[in-house]
Amino acid sequence: MKRHFIPITAAVPGVSDSRKAFIRRVIRTALAAEGVDFPCEVDVLVTGDREIRELNRETRQVDRSTDVLSFPAFDLCPGELPSPEDADPGTGLAPLGDVMISMEHVEAQAKEYGHSVRRELAYLTVHSVLHLLGYDHVDEGEMKRQMRAREENILEELGIKS
Repeated sequence: MKRHFIPITAAVPGVSDSRKAFIRRVIRTALAAEGVDFPCEVDVLVTGDREIRELNRETRQVDRSTDVLSFPAFDLCPGELPSPEDADPGTGLAPLGDVMISMEHVEAQAKEYGHSVRRELAYLTVHSVLHLLGYDHVDEGEMKRQMRAREENILEELGIKS
């Protein structure tokens, strides 16, 4: 039995079952790397630029599309995890939060950075999961360096090279 519930909704065409399975594997790997060994839920929406722009404007007052948005359920610091009491009594799962990924951005950035769509999708997924777990990069300081190092370590665990 899988410990993590990861529903994925695709609001754009071309998000195959194998791509959804890949996203789930990336999320599970990131959670394991961060010590999340309790039942939890991460909800994922794979969408396009128009939809992510709308949500970015509504939630962050930033009127432009972006590659990924993360909506953590808890206010955590890196290395801090929800407690067992945070689990939903009905499901027994700790709701870590929601992730929204723009496939248009994934494809454009993969081309821009000269790597595969698979690598870009994995990177953005890991990046978003780390946000759910309290990592941030609001400045160019230590937190950003720490987050980037964790991202690269997790991608390496997945066998995905830069």
